[in-house]
Amino acid sequence: MTSPNPPAPAPAKRSLRERVDLERIGLALAAPVLAVLLSLIIAGGLLAASGRDPFDAFSIMWSYGTASDGQVAVLNKATVYYLAAAAAAFGFRMNLFNIGIEGQYKLAMMFAAFVGTQVDLPAFLQIPLLLVVAMCVGGLWASIAGLLKVYRGVSEVISTIMLNAIATAVIGVLLVPGVFAPKTSGTTNSIQTGKISESSRFFSIETQGGTLWGFIVIAVLVGVVFQFTLNRTRFGFDLRATGRSESAAGASGVNVKRMVITSIVVSGALAGLVGLPELMQNTPYFGQNVQTGLGFIGISVALLGRNTPIGIAFSALLFAFLDASGAQLPTRGDYPSEIIPVIQGTIVICVVVAYELVRRYGLKRQQQKVGAELAAQAAAAAQKEVAA
Repeated sequence: MTSPNPPAPAPAKRSLRERVDLERIGLALAAPVLAVLLSLIIAGGLLAASGRDPFDAFSIMWSYGTASDGQVAVLNKATVYYLAAAAAAFGFRMNLFNIGIEGQYKLAMMFAAFVGTQVDLPAFLQIPLLLVVAMCVGGLWASIAGLLKVYRGVSEVISTIMLNAIATAVIGVLLVPGVFAPKTSGTTNSIQTGKISESSRFFSIETQGGTLWGFIVIAVLVGVVFQFTLNRTRFGFDLRATGRSESAAGASGVNVKRMVITSIVVSGALAGLVGLPELMQNTPYFGQNVQTGLGFIGISVALLGRNTPIGIAFSALLFAFLDASGAQLPTRGDYPSEIIPVIQGTIVICVVVAYELVRRYGLKRQQQKVGAELAAQAAAAAQKEVAA
């Protein structure tokens, strides 16, 4: 006796091409590749116009960047750039433009350095303490912009830019002898905090090319948590939904105000980590000679990496490669070091244009596919009518 409801046939296995949209992957890679190529062509044209050989300059950069010492320098720089880009990207995914990473990481670095000089716990307690202090300071400073946006409607772009200037003034007020900087005898123009304790130093890896910062492990963990949070948690779904449409997210039950404040606080907390590799692995104090511009580099890296953890990793490596290898141009040949900011700047400009061109091409291809499918369905329906 046959069953009245026979089992449905098993679905046919999809081919690899159907499971992996190769065309979509190609379009995603086309924009950054096109932007990098255009920037190299522009930089090469500038070098040629100044009477210098662009191919020789690029050869110097490639030979250093692929050597063992160059690889270590690239990875160390990429660690810092990745953290800065992750902070910017987290805000971008929420459609928030956190331009205040610069002030957030400097304040966080100064407070972490101060705590590192005042507290000397065992390393397994001291290092997490400095990480928490830096993240709390960065998050609290960023929360000011979030509160102003939610309760007063102030654009986070304006508020974070102003907070950068205020952060510089706050550092100037606190970083004086007797407050955050130790009192020194004699006259000196260098004002800095005391050296952090040895237990505050992060581990490093000795390689043939030099000392690789162990903070790269923190950068990897940040990327993994970032990816997991965005794609595997309710918070990540709410964040992406709110970033695309606040009204639609609010209608579905998302507390938009809370999401805005939480997102910018998390972005600031990630920004608080940016200065720690330098503090805990290289220069054991915070002073007036702290590296500047990391926040704006992070924004560029995030844009090139499409605000995705994997894309940001490749983008950070590219920018780190340009910085590390470009520093060799003045010493190994008669080349201006300013050519590197030109390449980085044109990459950012070109990537915006390239993404728009790729987006339009992808939309056109989608329309062509839909049209072809509709035409095929219409032809099949016409054949059935003729057969009937």
